[in-house]
Amino acid sequence: MSTAVAANVESNVSDFTADLRKLREEIGKMIVGQETIVEGVIMCLLGGGHALLEGVPGLGKTMLVRTLAETIHATFSRVQFTPDLMPADIVGTNVISEEHGTKRFEFQKGPIFANIVLADEINRATPKTQSALLEAMSEGSVTVAKQTYKLEKPFFVLATQNPLEMEGTYPLPEAQLDRFFFKLIVEYPKKEALHTILDRTTTDEVPEPQAVIEKARILEMRELVRKVPLARQIQDYAVRVVLATHPENPEATPLSKQFMRYGASPRGLQAIILASKIRALLEGRYAVSIDDIRHVATAALRHRMILNFEGEAEGVEADTIIAEILKATKEA
Repeated sequence: MSTAVAANVESNVSDFTADLRKLREEIGKMIVGQETIVEGVIMCLLGGGHALLEGVPGLGKTMLVRTLAETIHATFSRVQFTPDLMPADIVGTNVISEEHGTKRFEFQKGPIFANIVLADEINRATPKTQSALLEAMSEGSVTVAKQTYKLEKPFFVLATQNPLEMEGTYPLPEAQLDRFFFKLIVEYPKKEALHTILDRTTTDEVPEPQAVIEKARILEMRELVRKVPLARQIQDYAVRVVLATHPENPEATPLSKQFMRYGASPRGLQAIILASKIRALLEGRYAVSIDDIRHVATAALRHRMILNFEGEAEGVEADTIIAEILKATKEA
């Protein structure tokens, strides 16, 4: 690598890190005690994927998404998923309009036509309505009456589901779960974080997030992420980690062989690699390390692994199997 090229790379990485630091600090004005979740959501955005958040109500999931939209100057919409929600309520529909005595069909856009879309309690809607998001998430477009409409980039879906209220819900099908870049578990805030939340929300001084990055810059940053080099041995480590989730594979660990039915898909491997590149840039590095792979593997794989009957009966968690795999997989 020439001196000029190296200097350009160093400058790009420095700018990337500085922009991400500003973004995290601005989001931190509104979201307290959820640094891991904020980092994970940003990784999903920069990786060109979507995020699934699981957590009880009142932990700031909606506030996080709204704040993210405001800090990158993007359009935001929220869809509250309910059993009676129809696909047309999400993507839009053709309506009859009249102009100068002539009637014609005109497409009325639904809430999916935004840069950042919050799908709140997605598992409360029927599978037919959930599938309305599938094309948008995977193709970046929607089709209504044989007409395809492209969605403006960046397009980012953040879906939430409540792990406690399972009555009257429809579990997401595996094909749709696989479309999510990460599944993030939102934990209850710690004591000090709760004090900070009270200080910020029960006084007359409420912080207001400001736009610190333009959405066009997000697209530039996505391009830089894909240019980060990846050593063959690092890529091989990630491949072996994913193969170890498949019970029939020689790389499988004892827990995987005993409790897994199906392992993670290639999309899980792609998410690990992209997220690892983003983490490297976040730390000012232009190369991926083994630690980067380990840092992001759980969020990328936990929703892509299907337990067998024994695993479900024993209450085994995918996170436990992934932890064993990361510990057992050798670096070389």
